[in-house]
Amino acid sequence: MRWLETPIHFIDFEGNLTSGILEYGVITLRGGEIVEAHTRLCGAMGRIRSSDTAIHGLGPREVDGLAPFSTDFDRFARYRETGPLGAHYAHAENTLIKSVWPYPRTAPDFARPGATQTDWGPWIDTGRLLTQLFPSLPTGKLEDLVAAFGLSGLLDEQAAHCCPAGRRRFHAALYDALAAALLLLALGNRPEFRDMTIPWLLQASTANPEKRAALQQRELF
Repeated sequence: MRWLETPIHFIDFEGNLTSGILEYGVITLRGGEIVEAHTRLCGAMGRIRSSDTAIHGLGPREVDGLAPFSTDFDRFARYRETGPLGAHYAHAENTLIKSVWPYPRTAPDFARPGATQTDWGPWIDTGRLLTQLFPSLPTGKLEDLVAAFGLSGLLDEQAAHCCPAGRRRFHAALYDALAAALLLLALGNRPEFRDMTIPWLLQASTANPEKRAALQQRELF
C-alpha cells in the first residue's frame, strides 16, 4: 500500500481539554497532492484562558454561539474510514479527539491491510517521523522543521489559497495541518523515500519500541 495511493488526512486542533476544541483544520493528501482543505471554528466547551488565547488567537468573542466540535462526528469518522490520520506530534490530536469521541466507526486498519479496527490511530506523525529519520535536526518544532526543509515560502503560498484571512500563521489549525502535510510531501519527494508505504509510515511514526514492534507484527498477518 504505497503512500501515494491512499488519502492521508492531516489534522490540527487549537484548544485543549479545558476549553474544548476551538478550531480544526484538515488537509487531505492523495497522489502527492493536496486534494482537500477544510477548517472551522467551534464553540467552546469550557473556559478559554487568556494564556491560551495569546497562543492561538481565539477567545470567547471569536467562537461565541458556534456549533461545538462534537457535531462533526460524521466528517471525522469518514476521514478515518478513507485513510490514516496524520498530525505533527499526534498525541495532542489523539487525546483531544478521544475526549469527544472515544472511538470512530469501524474503519480499515491501515497498518494491516485487509483488517479493520475501531480506533483513531495509529497516526502518521511528522514530528516523530522526521526527528527519527533525521536525528541531526536540532528541534522537532513544526516551524523549525518547515524552515529546515526550505518550505516556508511554499507554505505561505499554499496558505494564501486555502487558509482563512487572519489564520495564516502557526498555531492556526489549517495552517499547521498544511505545514505538516507539506513536510510529508517533502519527505516523499526525496528519492530514498518515494516508495514508502502506509504501514511503514505508521511504524516509523511510533517512537515506543514495543508499539512499533506490535505494528510490525500486525503487518505480517
